[in-house]
Amino acid sequence: MGRYLLWRILRGLLSVVIVVGIVMVLVYSGLDRELVFASDPVYSKQASNGRTVYKMQQWEKYGYVDYVPYTEYLLTKVRSGELSQEEYYAAASFADTPDRDSPEAARWIEAFREEYEKAPWQVVRLNADKKGSSEKYKEGGQPRLFAYRDIPVLGRLGRYLTGFIFIDTTNYVQENIENRGLTFTWRDPVYGGEKFSPAILGNGTRHKYLLYCDSRFPFVHQNFITLNLGTSYAVSTGSEVWETLTSPQGSFKPSYVTYPTGVQAYTADDLHSAQYAAGSLENGTNTLRAHFTDDYTLVRTHKQGLSKLGYSFLIGILAVALSYLIAIPLALWMARKRDKLPDRLGSSYIVFIMAVPSLAYIFLFKAIGGSLGLPTTFDMENPSYLMYVLPVISLALPAAANLMKWLRRYLVDQMSADYVRFARAGGLSSREIFRQHIFKNAVIPIVHGIPAAVLLALTGAIITERVYVVPGAGNVLTRAINAYDNGVIVGLVLFYGVLSVSSVILGDVLMSVVDPRISLRR
Repeated sequence: MGRYLLWRILRGLLSVVIVVGIVMVLVYSGLDRELVFASDPVYSKQASNGRTVYKMQQWEKYGYVDYVPYTEYLLTKVRSGELSQEEYYAAASFADTPDRDSPEAARWIEAFREEYEKAPWQVVRLNADKKGSSEKYKEGGQPRLFAYRDIPVLGRLGRYLTGFIFIDTTNYVQENIENRGLTFTWRDPVYGGEKFSPAILGNGTRHKYLLYCDSRFPFVHQNFITLNLGTSYAVSTGSEVWETLTSPQGSFKPSYVTYPTGVQAYTADDLHSAQYAAGSLENGTNTLRAHFTDDYTLVRTHKQGLSKLGYSFLIGILAVALSYLIAIPLALWMARKRDKLPDRLGSSYIVFIMAVPSLAYIFLFKAIGGSLGLPTTFDMENPSYLMYVLPVISLALPAAANLMKWLRRYLVDQMSADYVRFARAGGLSSREIFRQHIFKNAVIPIVHGIPAAVLLALTGAIITERVYVVPGAGNVLTRAINAYDNGVIVGLVLFYGVLSVSSVILGDVLMSVVDPRISLRR
């Protein structure tokens, strides 16, 4: 089994890499990169040289190019000691046109060109854009100097995959800090040290809390290892894709917490999410300095609702459970009463679900549910269990029809097998044969799909979530495609690919457990 699983995992990971690579080619090469500005309100306000620089900055964020401004190049020389602060100001003050540069600026501009003016890099200098014959610049018309290069697909893919898993260490913070290391405590400072709650705190790490406990499922949480699916620049501006999918939503949920300075407050701040923000304490407000003792000041907030993945998974897993509860007994009844009224009614339902477009019967269920007084949209401010009913039914009933179709087919095939006749000849009753042999053999192919149904519930249901206004993960991908948010598109493809591969492997393992005739040994 070990060799088989290892081989399947390796092949699965290779297929995920290939799929992500294809998506990157389509997104970064197949689409016009100018489209990322289609819904960008800031872009329309840029003009002249400022618009060109803004394009480069955004293309760098979206993963199209590597972009190095001349001033950034000079700052690296300052940090390395090759350039003093006074020399930096002289070198950075280049003129409107090259012929008017000072000797100091001209020398460093030439050094900049020598370093970057080689394939595949390009060095671009934009002369000043002035108003007529005056010395005043047009809006955004200041002189600019920068280097850039297009990122090749293989290089982009390599960067993405090598940074997919982020492991937090005490070397994350580059600045000089005191007491760099890890600290273990039995009593979490967030609760004032009065509550038994083990935690591991870091100093020099990205996250302040690397391990902690609270009342949220699964009750023990970690930030040692996190997934890096990229950054969103349109769907959720400036947020990491994984954070966008997993952060709670809705109204604030305050509680009593103790800040690192010892100040207690009734607040929604989630101190367990604290991340390092260089210089934030020194440059922050008096309130910030009254609450924090170091630069771990970047915190999220507790909210009443679930995350996007949380809503999608909860609705999806309830729908999966309901579909199996409906499909298995009905398929058994249809097979036992083959070609009779129960079988014909069940077949009619299956044909109806297959023939009618999904959007039509979802609206049908919504109309019927609304007439019965059930909530037809999600309300995170005033949540109730009833708002889950219609989305779950809309997902469960079509899935149940598909399960009924295949399970009935497998049952009918098994009922005509030779071992059934031998069992009858041996004196077993029809009920015993059906329960002990036919059902066990027929359900094996159905069992293979259970892990896929459970894991892929995390991906959400696009149409259902849109119709019922569910704040889930289902419509994130479509929103990202419409907004040309490349980071979200690639991140979700990678996430969905890993889920798909995992579901297939788990399905194989489950089949080998249910059916002793199936072996995973090669």
